[in-house]
Amino acid sequence: MDPQRKSTESASASSADVGRREMLAYAAAFGTAFLARQGLLEGAEPARSAEPQPALAAVPRYDMKKSINLWAFPYPDKWSLQKCLELAKDAGFDAVELNLALEGEFSAASSDAEIVEVRRLAERVGIAVSGVCSFLFWPYPLTHNDPERRRKALELATRMIDVARLVGTENLLVVPGAVYAAWVEEFSPVPNDVCEQRAREAIQRLIPVAEKAGVLLNIENIFVNGFLFSPQEMVSFVDSFQSPVVNVHFDTGNIMQYQFPEDWVPLLGTRIKNIHFKEWDKRVHEFNLNTFRPLLDGTTNWPAVMAALDKINYRGYLTFEYFHPFAHYPESLIYQTSDALDRMLGRKS
Repeated sequence: MDPQRKSTESASASSADVGRREMLAYAAAFGTAFLARQGLLEGAEPARSAEPQPALAAVPRYDMKKSINLWAFPYPDKWSLQKCLELAKDAGFDAVELNLALEGEFSAASSDAEIVEVRRLAERVGIAVSGVCSFLFWPYPLTHNDPERRRKALELATRMIDVARLVGTENLLVVPGAVYAAWVEEFSPVPNDVCEQRAREAIQRLIPVAEKAGVLLNIENIFVNGFLFSPQEMVSFVDSFQSPVVNVHFDTGNIMQYQFPEDWVPLLGTRIKNIHFKEWDKRVHEFNLNTFRPLLDGTTNWPAVMAALDKINYRGYLTFEYFHPFAHYPESLIYQTSDALDRMLGRKS
């Protein structure tokens, strides 16, 4: 071969090779396993799809119920409440979780008759209400430094109890307080001991109201609020009231940055009365609402979570909570979620 031609071919091959820095960038973005499947990692064996693959293990069938929080729907800006309920029913959900707003169709400003009409609407559609949830615990925390804000918070929480009763559910999600909320502008930090004291005082005042209404005060573990950050703290807080109406609303995603939901479940045990299924991706090293993913598009060990729930004999609702309805074809998220839950529950394979 002509030496000059050989040199030219060598240079051409060298320029065609992917450089180390470029490969590292690809690995950081996609992961080495993905690159290996593309044949881009040196020494990686090519895929051998012709070889017989082991059969997938059968998913156990779990006797739990499917629910979805209304925040996953484009409500009320694009869809009516009736359309949301009908779509949830058509997608195969057993129930929906309703969010109490400050004003609007289902809100603290609604009359008793209007709340009852929402219950009747759900009954006509043929779908249950798995619980009542509310964002209002953030602008009106039960532990706020302003006494007037705390008074308003207690007033709203009291109304939430009555709303839960009127809409036909025993489950009220309660955010007991916050030391800090980094994502809330001008949030006034509360010392840890003061936060706990105020939270205890608030829950104690809500207990007789909840008992009379037949409603459970389910304390939720929240992300980046600096309060009840471990299952042991949650157990201690809930048990201290010695009341059957004070229980736990467990959120799988809210502790995923540093912990694992399958480890919380055995410790919380039968205190868990309701659950949020939120997907989390540990490959994203930040903590904000955008980090939560559609179900199965993350790193949660769902088989382990399901097995742990079954072991404590949990038979309640699994409620998908998501804050970003799809901008286009929003019904797709609802059907995707229902399908994912069916597979997790062993209803599909």
